[in-house]
Amino acid sequence: MAPAISGKRKAAILLAAIGKQTAAQIYKQLSESEVETVTMELANLGKVDPGIIDTVYEDFYEYGIAQKYITSGGVEYARSVLEAALGEARAEEVVARLSTFLQVSPFDFVRRTDAQAITNFIINEHPQTIALVMAYLEPSQSSVLIQALDPEKQAEVARRLALLDRTSPEVIREIERVMEKNLSAIISQEFSTAGGVGALVEILNKVDRATEKAILEALGDRDPELAEQVKNMMFVFEDVTHLDDRSVQQVLREVDTKELSLALKGVSEEVANKVFRNMSKRAASMLQEEMEFMGPVRLRDVEAAQQRIVNIIRQLEDQGDIIIAKGGEEELIV
Repeated sequence: MAPAISGKRKAAILLAAIGKQTAAQIYKQLSESEVETVTMELANLGKVDPGIIDTVYEDFYEYGIAQKYITSGGVEYARSVLEAALGEARAEEVVARLSTFLQVSPFDFVRRTDAQAITNFIINEHPQTIALVMAYLEPSQSSVLIQALDPEKQAEVARRLALLDRTSPEVIREIERVMEKNLSAIISQEFSTAGGVGALVEILNKVDRATEKAILEALGDRDPELAEQVKNMMFVFEDVTHLDDRSVQQVLREVDTKELSLALKGVSEEVANKVFRNMSKRAASMLQEEMEFMGPVRLRDVEAAQQRIVNIIRQLEDQGDIIIAKGGEEELIV
């Protein structure tokens, strides 16, 4: 492809060449800004040399094939297949151009591997290495891995995962090389951001209750502030919709009406209805009147009230008075 032709012009040429119906299907997959950009380019396209159209078709086909191979086997696999089909020079050109906009995540190959196989492979690695790999895995895979670790290592891996911020591409490449896996290459030279408290919370939300409790208790011994942050993120006020009606009723008995009316300001209809359904008609009516009478309130006051109620919910759960449904547990029989 002639370097003078921009990416948006190539896209416009392709859309003009493939016909209205097919182009319309592609348009449905674009964002608003992409639609606007391509449409402007189409409007100013003018007459295009047939040779240029043929080249656009060829590039589009080669990029599509390259992306398919990258998705199924990583960049190196795609390069080897394309070399056999197109020759070394052309394959390198296609992969290089594709790499400018295709972001292949580190440990992409591992994510497509069975969770138990991943566990068997890295269970004896250093906690920092395990935490880094877990940061790039699906939460369902990481939950299997962390449950297989011994309690002390669970807590250490959890702590390192929560504190993980930026890792240089060089370090990730070295880990990939040592693991001797055909993993995706690091395309961007910028720091990769993964892990953090959010990643740990996602994983803990999928492990069994015993594993979650053991990790949080050990984490609390090592870093109480971090443990509290993780706990607060594991159940947010909107998750009240996941509680069964009996549990909601028990929570409501522990909450002051004024506190509840403040917490319900601005919540979704689903959350509000969940609460109202578990109150008597008279109590629900009084609560709605309280909310209307309250008028505008500050967001931080609402969030503080919601957090206080969340703390009550978690306290009731710790006492065994209610059950918060979560992934990875057996279905409850009432």
